[in-house]
Amino acid sequence: MADGDLVEAIAGTRQDALAEAYRRHSGAAFGLARRLVGDPASAEEIVQEVFLRLWNEPGRFDAGRGSLRSFLLAQVHGRSVDLVRSESARRRREERDARLAPRSEDSVEREVWGSALAEHVRSALETLNHGERTAIELAYFGGHTYREVAVLLGEPEGTVKSRIRSGLGRLRDTLAEAGVGSSWS
Repeated sequence: MADGDLVEAIAGTRQDALAEAYRRHSGAAFGLARRLVGDPASAEEIVQEVFLRLWNEPGRFDAGRGSLRSFLLAQVHGRSVDLVRSESARRRREERDARLAPRSEDSVEREVWGSALAEHVRSALETLNHGERTAIELAYFGGHTYREVAVLLGEPEGTVKSRIRSGLGRLRDTLAEAGVGSSWS
């Protein structure tokens, strides 16, 4: 049976036609996949996926464009390259994450520093007048824009900006006096 007839039979859901296509072409497909991915188990999965795709979508094969073998090998090649790329990207992600992951001693130190810093910021905020503190809290802790803060407080935007600017300056000075501000500016 010719390739075109074989695929027509597959389209008619004839399992024996798929078995014949597999018998004829699976060896070459497996060899290519194994060469590209290097892992026999992954190569088997790729070949199985390509033949399953042929079963589910036999109309993708066009006998006018080439043989069934070349069609299947092109599918195997594409799928193999996708797998190699995704594995490579996964390894790079895992290596990057491992480099960036805090060591346990770093984590404890950062947590202690973060708590101390948060306490200094809370104390420094208490030194601000009500208008400055409220505007800064809404803008920086509430995530609002200057315009939104102005609407929420019912005050002109320029007034809110001035309060935030002067309040941040006073915060910087207070934190610098406490020995905290110099490490982040």
